[in-house]
Amino acid sequence: MSFLERIFDNLRQQPERTKLIEVRGTSLQGTDGAGILELVGRARAAIEQAGLRPGDRVALLGSNSTRWVVADLAALASGGTVVPLYDRQDPKELALMLRSAEPTLLLAATKELAKPVMEAWGDAGTGCTVLDFEALFQPAPTSKEPHRFAEGDTVTIIYTSGTSGEPKGVMLSRANVDFMIPKTMARIVRVVGERSGPDRVFHFLPFCFAASRMMLWTQMSRPNPLMMSTDLNNLVIEMAVAKPNYFLNVPAVLERIRTGVGAKIEERGGAALAIWKRAVAAYGKTLAGTATFFDGLALELGRRVVFPKVKQQIGPNLEFLISGSAPLSADTQRWFQMLGIPVYQAYGLTETTGIVSLDDPDKVQAGQVGLPLDGQTLKVSEEGELLVKGPNIFQGYWRKPEETAQAIRDGWFHTGDQVEYEKGGNLKIVGRIKNLIKPESGHYIAPEPIEEKLMTACPQVQQCMLVGHGRAHVAILVTGEPPKDAVEQGIEAVNAELPFYKRIRGIVWADEKLTIENGLLTANQKLKRRVIEQRFAGLIDAYYSEAAKDKAGKDKPGKDKA
Repeated sequence: MSFLERIFDNLRQQPERTKLIEVRGTSLQGTDGAGILELVGRARAAIEQAGLRPGDRVALLGSNSTRWVVADLAALASGGTVVPLYDRQDPKELALMLRSAEPTLLLAATKELAKPVMEAWGDAGTGCTVLDFEALFQPAPTSKEPHRFAEGDTVTIIYTSGTSGEPKGVMLSRANVDFMIPKTMARIVRVVGERSGPDRVFHFLPFCFAASRMMLWTQMSRPNPLMMSTDLNNLVIEMAVAKPNYFLNVPAVLERIRTGVGAKIEERGGAALAIWKRAVAAYGKTLAGTATFFDGLALELGRRVVFPKVKQQIGPNLEFLISGSAPLSADTQRWFQMLGIPVYQAYGLTETTGIVSLDDPDKVQAGQVGLPLDGQTLKVSEEGELLVKGPNIFQGYWRKPEETAQAIRDGWFHTGDQVEYEKGGNLKIVGRIKNLIKPESGHYIAPEPIEEKLMTACPQVQQCMLVGHGRAHVAILVTGEPPKDAVEQGIEAVNAELPFYKRIRGIVWADEKLTIENGLLTANQKLKRRVIEQRFAGLIDAYYSEAAKDKAGKDKPGKDKA
């Protein structure tokens, strides 16, 4: 049975367990399997009227909703290859994807959302039919059985976020998804154990991302109801309404939660702050094996008085969290563990059907991304790059044979990630091979760990990027307006743990924040390093020019040398 057949079977046989629930303000609005099937029937009728043929591409544009999920299922059930698009992405970037995919049909949540994208696409898009959700769900429902995909058929093309260069369409087959869903189902059941009822699962990450889509299809395959955010600006209230047992995160969200909690406790002050600080320090000593009897008392007091209140604010029913998209800092992972909220990391790429490894609850190591899923083969190249072979490896990049040949060599997918890995153990992601910085010293430096250390040492720094490729030394680009003294103290603390060639020697201050909207972050909030360097090239050049003048002045006869 294919993943799609399983989902439709669950919709019919277990309608309450295959429920989709939208969190709207302070209320929950659910649609059970029967309602979903009716909506799928309506959407399929509209899609067939539009003349879709099996194998045609269907672009899907909109934010998470029951109707988005139904549109996805309906397009698949009609034999279409779904191309999900991120509704917050710049229309010009989306138009690039449409020019590549050449869909015959665009399903958009609203006409207003589709209009700028179609305008950016231009004359090439005149052959594409556009249906907004209002039109999509108007016809009387059809009761046809879902299209049967062969194992090698492409079911979706997901465009990568494009941290370097033009986005590429990752082709995933039915076989890719059929391999992945049972793996994720088994790992979730291993974590949650046996329950008398369904899990309370909340989801806010866009379904257009591979890992997010796997979470959706996993819950519908188990089956288990899924609660969805409908307003990311109202996330705190939605979380309070949903009261989830767990949900999928990205590190940026978890870092913000940690920083926000710390700021609130500092603001309140008093006895709670004193207990908190002593308990946190005691927890650190306990992990390091240096705790005293009094540290044990301080930690126990924190667990009784402060930690439960903090956990209640984050999520009263939270049993664990899942973090993906990028490595989570070890300190933040331990911080949540301290509160009694384990964070399980997942690692993967769109090209690996979203996942390569997942934390095993009995073998979690903070700062690492879990054990590889069974059925794959992993190895590390001489350069430290992770290579993966297995049924989860994508079919190739849509209409890009040269890029495909570069990515998959002798059956091995080259992830581009620099890792530390011993067979049978947890994976640790060091950084991206292409992100390595090589200053004039000739040393190769992975920027991600240093950036992570600075944001941990100085929580006021919420965005930063290491620069210095081909320069005399490395510096850090910092956005926003964090206090200069705090940043300098953070850098001093970070440098104390680094060899000389990795030390941060200066700060490049940038007023403009890095966002998805201004094109400096990818759709899943990763740094677009090349674009950022281009945007702030003037500031970076000015910093290094001034630094060179300062050094020249210090090197003159009669001057003290640095």
